[in-house]
Amino acid sequence: MIKENFCTKLVFEGMEIDVSRRILYRGKKEVKVTSVEFQILHLLARNPGRVFSKEQIYDIVWKEPYSGDHNIVMSHIRNIRKKIEDDPSKPMYIQTVWGVGYRFNKNLSSDL
Repeated sequence: MIKENFCTKLVFEGMEIDVSRRILYRGKKEVKVTSVEFQILHLLARNPGRVFSKEQIYDIVWKEPYSGDHNIVMSHIRNIRKKIEDDPSKPMYIQTVWGVGYRFNKNLSSDL
């Protein structure tokens, strides 16, 4: 489950997203992510269990209507997984809902 501290931190099992400072931690190690990667991860993490289509992710993160290029969102999700997952081929945090989109795992317990 997610625990928010004054809306500045999202803390999950093995990962912390410091929203106000825009920093991501896996354990105690800071993970470098791009601005777009951070925005996608933050969108999914603040809505655990909710499925977002690629179109919705694009519209929200890029703040413009979806252009029809599925690869741009998929590419960013792949890059995020490489940076945060122990095994990107078996993701624990960002789950694929086949034929629909992506969601953040709602079953992760908070470290706090």
